[in-house]
Amino acid sequence: MSIQSPPTLLELAGHSLLSNKSRAVLDLEDLPIELFPPLFVEAFSRGHTEILKKMVQAWPFTCLPLGALMKKPQLEMIQVALDGLDMLLAQQHCQRRWKLQVLDLRMVPRNFWRMWSGAVVDACSPEDIKKNRTLKLVPAMAAKLPLKIFIDLCLTERPQDEFLTHFLLWVTQRRDKLHLCCNRLKIYGKPTRHTRKVLRLLQLDSVQRVEVHCTWAPSTLAAYAPFMGQMRNLRKLLVSQVLVPAHTSQDEQERLLAQLISQFLRMKCLQTFCVDAVLLLEGHLEQVLRHLKMPLKALAITNCSLSHSDWNFLSRCPNTSQLRHLDLKGIKLTNFSLEPLKILLETVAATLKSLDLEACEIMDSQLQAILSALSHCSQLRALCFFQNHISMSVLRDLLCHTARLSQLSLELYPAPLESYDAQGAIHPRRCSQLCAELTAILKDFRQPTVLIFRTRSCPQCGCMFLYNQGLIHCSCSTVD
Repeated sequence: MSIQSPPTLLELAGHSLLSNKSRAVLDLEDLPIELFPPLFVEAFSRGHTEILKKMVQAWPFTCLPLGALMKKPQLEMIQVALDGLDMLLAQQHCQRRWKLQVLDLRMVPRNFWRMWSGAVVDACSPEDIKKNRTLKLVPAMAAKLPLKIFIDLCLTERPQDEFLTHFLLWVTQRRDKLHLCCNRLKIYGKPTRHTRKVLRLLQLDSVQRVEVHCTWAPSTLAAYAPFMGQMRNLRKLLVSQVLVPAHTSQDEQERLLAQLISQFLRMKCLQTFCVDAVLLLEGHLEQVLRHLKMPLKALAITNCSLSHSDWNFLSRCPNTSQLRHLDLKGIKLTNFSLEPLKILLETVAATLKSLDLEACEIMDSQLQAILSALSHCSQLRALCFFQNHISMSVLRDLLCHTARLSQLSLELYPAPLESYDAQGAIHPRRCSQLCAELTAILKDFRQPTVLIFRTRSCPQCGCMFLYNQGLIHCSCSTVD
């Protein structure tokens, strides 16, 4: 039999206020600051919309993280908050004891609400509470502080939902009184007039992360480049699927690329740069990376074609000297010397935390060239070599070189070439024996956390064999 904890004094006070709605509205101005968050949560969960509307106007903190209370956008509750903001904006020139400056509609976990239920808080210190108790904004100051609304946006070519339609219309009608801010912006599908309209509505210097997941022609990307150039605080940029039409001349490609690169000069905070299947990049990597203003923390160039000049530039690019994450998945390196990669690994040995070389078609002789440099990457935590053509003897060498990397916790290797017959069919039993032998090499030095060996696709079922520290899996009945 469980014993239910008695309600706290704050909870009792909240229940008492909410039981008399008219009194709650009247008492908000004199309500102790400690009661606002728990009373707001109680009113929100019970649907007391009038009290919520008044609480938005009297909110004693600079930020109201409303989005953290919703698992998905709720039009009714957003409308209540917006109605409260309308009343607040109408009183902007009146002196007020409290002042709400930020409405946060991002649906991410926040410590703010948990702290008022007894948990530890890092969102509002005692010093902040004291400041809020005495905060008084004079009319002149209030007029200079536009209300900020934070929201993460995902724009698609499909018609927008009811929530976003209503919200953006509300913002458009009041854009002279508020700033619409977006830390994370995602764009899927072909760009539309609505996409451009939203970008014009945003405070672009608030954007910190941009992901573009769609099939764009270079001309389309160039048309959107000026928007990106205004994102002065952009920290992460991911662009995928930029195709070059067959009729595009070399001069036209150069012109479009110049338009794009000119905007990189303004991205002074960019630390993560990711491109996937961007065909325009081939032969122009140096032109792109040399304009970055600060060292990159993460670089991902995946499923792209690189020229020899691109590949050689990676090792001498000043902006890659402090990389923490390097992802080259899907870059065919069969005909490349891995000497530039060796030099780069030596340069970032003290900072690199993850390296992904999946499906690069690396051969034995190439891998051997980087083993020594790889063994000095002391901070490496994740390593992926899936879908490369590596023999048993070279895999032994690889594991001997990585065995003393104490931070390594995720290791993904290809099954040895000896796991297949001459026709490429998989031998499960032989594969299992070879992978067990390789696992034993590591266990002589340390206990691996996640260690997986993976074959190519099974010719019968299309699935792959996975050997995971003693277990091998496949959905078909192939036998030796």
